[in-house]
Amino acid sequence: MRKSWLITGCSSGIGRALSETVLAAGHALVATARDPDLLADFPARYGDAVRVAALDVTDPDAAQAAVAAARDSVGGLDVLVNNAGYGNVNSIEDTSLDEFRRQIETNLFGTIILCKAAIPVMRAQRSGHIIQFSSVGGRIGAPGRAPYSAAKWGVEGFSEVLAAEMALIGVKVTVIEPGGFRTNFADDSTTLDEGRPEYDAVVGAAARMQRAFDGHQPGDPLRAAQVILQVPAMDVPPFRLPLGRDVSEALETADRARLDEVLRWRELSNSTNFPQTGEVGAFRGQVNPSDDTLPSR
Repeated sequence: MRKSWLITGCSSGIGRALSETVLAAGHALVATARDPDLLADFPARYGDAVRVAALDVTDPDAAQAAVAAARDSVGGLDVLVNNAGYGNVNSIEDTSLDEFRRQIETNLFGTIILCKAAIPVMRAQRSGHIIQFSSVGGRIGAPGRAPYSAAKWGVEGFSEVLAAEMALIGVKVTVIEPGGFRTNFADDSTTLDEGRPEYDAVVGAAARMQRAFDGHQPGDPLRAAQVILQVPAMDVPPFRLPLGRDVSEALETADRARLDEVLRWRELSNSTNFPQTGEVGAFRGQVNPSDDTLPSR
């Protein structure tokens, strides 16, 4: 079945690979980039199946125009892919507040802006799929990439809430979590600063690793695109989909460590509840109520 797609950040990397895969499969696409000249070959190759649009994801008006273009191409918007993003390397101390804001604006607010533009269309048609690009850095804090990880963790939390709300109107949500892929993520548009010696063990190491890793990452963008293409066709798609063996292994280790920490400190955590008669917990006589509906502070 032919679907109408809108993908952000189509000029390179997984975004470009996914765009070409979507079009090769016979779907309609609004392909977007900050510089649409980088997509000039698309109309010649794919004809009326593709519309190219300039899009700065932090511009709500441009987001509305891109969604309208997708809606008008085949009468709806079936799949929104929030792919655009970037991340520099530097220490928290040496990253300016302006740079924090720029990365968070693009990686998090750009995602929110496009979702808010697309939701009314999908609500009216009672269908659709929103695919969010997070990262392994959205589940495990990436040393040297505090703004990027902060934004991607925000995407993860935002998407959990989004999925619960969208389920009520027939719209599905999937979060993609790539690891290392052979893209230009470390090209001239990315600043890799080894920083001051005090943080070299993590920040400097991250910058050096990124340079050495570039061109040798295990992930194939075309294979990633083929996997993502399958997701909107699934009756029950995954909410989170890690991409790459490196990510799967890292997340499994991290999630086990988090669970171990929850269990290690459970008694201390539970000690903050009001006592209940007849149900005394092990820590300082406090209770361990089973009611999960109690509000947080």
